[in-house]
Amino acid sequence: MSSRKQFWRTSCAFFVTMGFMQPSALLAASPDVVIGKPSSALVKSMIVPASAEPALSLAQKVALLRQKVKYVFILFQENRSFDSYFGTFPGATGLVPAPSQAGYTQKIVNTDGSVGTISPFLIPASIQNTAGATVPLYPMDTDSVDHSHTGIVNDEHLTNGVTLNDRFALNAEGLTTDANGNIVSRSTGAPLATLSPPTLAQKQAAELVMSHIDCDTIPFLWQYADRFALFDNFHMSITSASTPNAIAMISGQNGVTQMALHPGLAGSNSSASAVAESGGLPMLNDDGPYAGSNFDNSPVKPPYGPNDESPAVPALNQTYASLPLSMMGSNIEKIIQYDQNPALDLADVQSDIKTIGAVNTPVNWGWYQEGYDHEPTDGSGATTNATYITHHNGPQYFGYLGDNTKVLSTNMHGLGDFFTDIAGKKLKTQGVFYVRGGYGNNDGLLPVDPNPTVQANFDGSDDHPGYSDAQISEALVADEVNAIAASPYWKDSAIVITYDETDGLYDHVPESTRNYDSFGNPNQASERIPAIVISPYASVHSISHVYSEHTSIIKLVNTIFGLHPLEELPDEKRARALGVTEFGQPNLTPFDNEASMGALLEAFDNARLSGTVAPLPASYAEIPAADVHSLPHYAGKGCANLNIVPTDYVGGKVTDPAPADFNPRPNSTPGLPTTPGWGG
Repeated sequence: MSSRKQFWRTSCAFFVTMGFMQPSALLAASPDVVIGKPSSALVKSMIVPASAEPALSLAQKVALLRQKVKYVFILFQENRSFDSYFGTFPGATGLVPAPSQAGYTQKIVNTDGSVGTISPFLIPASIQNTAGATVPLYPMDTDSVDHSHTGIVNDEHLTNGVTLNDRFALNAEGLTTDANGNIVSRSTGAPLATLSPPTLAQKQAAELVMSHIDCDTIPFLWQYADRFALFDNFHMSITSASTPNAIAMISGQNGVTQMALHPGLAGSNSSASAVAESGGLPMLNDDGPYAGSNFDNSPVKPPYGPNDESPAVPALNQTYASLPLSMMGSNIEKIIQYDQNPALDLADVQSDIKTIGAVNTPVNWGWYQEGYDHEPTDGSGATTNATYITHHNGPQYFGYLGDNTKVLSTNMHGLGDFFTDIAGKKLKTQGVFYVRGGYGNNDGLLPVDPNPTVQANFDGSDDHPGYSDAQISEALVADEVNAIAASPYWKDSAIVITYDETDGLYDHVPESTRNYDSFGNPNQASERIPAIVISPYASVHSISHVYSEHTSIIKLVNTIFGLHPLEELPDEKRARALGVTEFGQPNLTPFDNEASMGALLEAFDNARLSGTVAPLPASYAEIPAADVHSLPHYAGKGCANLNIVPTDYVGGKVTDPAPADFNPRPNSTPGLPTTPGWGG
């Protein structure tokens, strides 16, 4: 907690769903939610004093949420760790003061083979080259780093059930440490002394994983965090890449219950042909979905993006319960009649289907993803799916969704459709809606960096390093928030901005592992990622320290719409029991009915829910379109515009400068930025 901030406790400390703790528990003051000194007069005017906050019981708060919130929007971005984006946000558990964890300062191997150390640092807007010229670095455009399952496991360095997070830099250089702490090759175990030194690009990648940016580079995201509710203990659910976490966003898992029901499909059983071809279970890589692949013989199939994973080598069909299945409610028997492969898709959820049909009210839902169907970038021509990233589409991995013609025609959409549906008031009376970008952007924006390689390769909108520009990506988020704010849906809305995974970027907070893959490596859960909740009923300028993850969004939806927890569905309960007998693991489960899992409810202000304080106006969430589409955002002076001083500034100077040889794009624009002519 920053010494520059004066915090007082807020109410709304409740962080578990109804039925997961005593119903009479009062939502009183708690150290788990803090409100800091306001950054501006506007923010100050919107903060509800602690003395004006009514205490609500669990049941009372849930009842009010169900009255007030009818639409949940999940703006689902890509590949950023919490520390890389909000590590210096005032009041958040971040990088200043320096955390006590050993991984804050970690080993890095220099290009001469010597071993040095590196700690987190700010990517500067520019540097001086050896000729004395100012050279812009354009920190909104960075290369991607290793974010594979095995890479993240190496980063985290699980020891006695808790991660040390001390091998991020070494992993980027293809290195690790042995049981005695000696640096060795990650692939062969050979000692460092026998290896060739890292290349400059490898060392720069090792530096990149330890970098962070702030409100000068991503001012819109900091503005939302400043005005609404920021979560600094929100984690990716799976210790892996994008696909497993896209799946977990709607299911709370990556196939652990399917593995328990079918132990022969465990990833460690490589002698099974299905496992050898797909990687088995749980899902740990970015292979494309079975639905739409070359193995899918359905007459009507979802698309595969031509620039993404190969349809010739898909993952296994995912056959366990998900939130979209749960949201079918009493209509489930009718909807599953449209499944083109029911024997393959539905065998593992037969009892779940009966329970869902008996106890759940139907909830509308939609998945909007760039490139899935015809986009504005296609013009008047045919649909190209050119910007569609197939492996980011969680529902397509479940055959009972991806090969269900009713679901394909009703629930699956392109990104442009989101704005059309919002403007056309097509979202019916309630619902849950996921929105994702892709390889391009519908605003026609290009990076500020004039370098031809950057211009050609960094115009994506989902914030994934390596092809997306951070400001183009936050522009998409602003477009989405603005569309909701300008619509009739604002007054009944909760908007969650979050990410799928970290991209392998450093985060300092240790993890405790609750389950493992079939090889014994950590599976759930993993590092922190950004999360912000925006709503007319939001707790203003608040930071939640409550443990949360993708599963928490499922828990929020369950709470608002009264859905039966996935974890308590009969087929999932049966699988959890089998997980103990087959794998010796008691926590192979979605985990959306556990008291230790937050439900994001502390993001909502008791006074605003109760009506004693007016809801926040839509204008408070909106960012003018002229600002959204003008790059760089706020002319590169976002921190001054927001009146926020990041915690790594003292006396106007940065306390964590970048290494002298740092390059934010060691592969895209290689070399030393200090060398005249770099980046030209």
